[in-house]
Amino acid sequence: MKNIIKGIHFSIWIIGFSSLLVNISSVMVFGIAALYIKSLGVTTGLVLMLEGMFEAIAYAMKLFSGVISDYLKRRKGVMLFGLALFTLARPIMAFFTSLNGVLISRLLDRFGNGIQSTPRDALVSDLATADNRGACFGLRQSLAVAGSFIGGLLGIWCMVATNQNFQEIFLYAAIPAILGLLLIVFFVKDSNDQENASNNKKAERRHPIHFSDFKRLGKSYWILMGIALVFTSTRVGESILVLHATESFQMDQSFSHGIIMLYNGANSLCSYPVGYLSDRLGRYGFLGLSFVILIMSDAFLGFAHNLTCMIIGVALWGIQIGISQSMFLSLIADHVPEDLRGTGIGFFYLISSVSLIIAGIIGGIVAHYFSQFATFITSGIIGLVALLMLIVFYKSLKLPNYENTKSN
Repeated sequence: MKNIIKGIHFSIWIIGFSSLLVNISSVMVFGIAALYIKSLGVTTGLVLMLEGMFEAIAYAMKLFSGVISDYLKRRKGVMLFGLALFTLARPIMAFFTSLNGVLISRLLDRFGNGIQSTPRDALVSDLATADNRGACFGLRQSLAVAGSFIGGLLGIWCMVATNQNFQEIFLYAAIPAILGLLLIVFFVKDSNDQENASNNKKAERRHPIHFSDFKRLGKSYWILMGIALVFTSTRVGESILVLHATESFQMDQSFSHGIIMLYNGANSLCSYPVGYLSDRLGRYGFLGLSFVILIMSDAFLGFAHNLTCMIIGVALWGIQIGISQSMFLSLIADHVPEDLRGTGIGFFYLISSVSLIIAGIIGGIVAHYFSQFATFITSGIIGLVALLMLIVFYKSLKLPNYENTKSN
């Protein structure tokens, strides 16, 4: 078929390249956002709590957008609304230099990113097949995180070229965001549009929203979400990686994007190969492996005595994120009913948002009263609990496959 490239639907490639551009913009801002907020007189502990809150808002919006996209049976329109808010945040941050203006911009950024994420992932799931879903999610994530790597490079160049002019960098960051938005506008269609184009007799109905849908997701789904709740509580925020490098090891702020580049480069390189292998070897083994790598990462970061040890920890941190995120999304797409994919993925993101609030609070308190090193030790302990939960509940996680199952 002309819409299939190397076994993966053309629209999935476009979504991947749009994600690449969006992440270029995101990292150009994210790599210096914590430094910029701190320059306005905010303490490290409060920066961590604010970043945790912003991320929690983004994840909470992912449930809302997922449910809405299931109801409308339209993913693209919801995606575009979120991308528009995300893009608008850049010029606002560039032109408003007060703390309130920066906070409004960060809220719009996180609202927009949250709204576009779930319908995007649900559309990937709709367009993928049961035999290549891991590869499709891995490809999208690899392209997205490659954008984060490129964004880090551009961020370093902009910091040096503009003499650390934050406002000018925020304005430049709007350009790739606009391009990513235009790719979706002109080259991506909803899966329902494609189905109806080839089968005009296929009736289209909106999916009614019922509380019973939560039960239809299944007991094993909720067990998996319980494990995700604990595991995501280990994520004290990527901002602390930047602060840890610049404050604990005196790394020059001009190279702060390099930490995010390393993290995202490791993430990108492993996402597609692991997703491809999981289609053939199973997903739970790779999910468990990501938990083990997290614990190793926290050990390097928590006991680091020099920048080299920290760099190893950052690379491992990126690897475990690349594996775990692809595996969680693929498992959800494998095992929830087709008409509830947006809801299932959205609830995963909502649960993750609760975890990020917990992680932000724990990380902020531990960093304030002990040290940044102690936050990673705490993260590793929580990661070990998540690994033990996965082992204990493994047999209960053999979910029935709901491929192509719909409500009556």
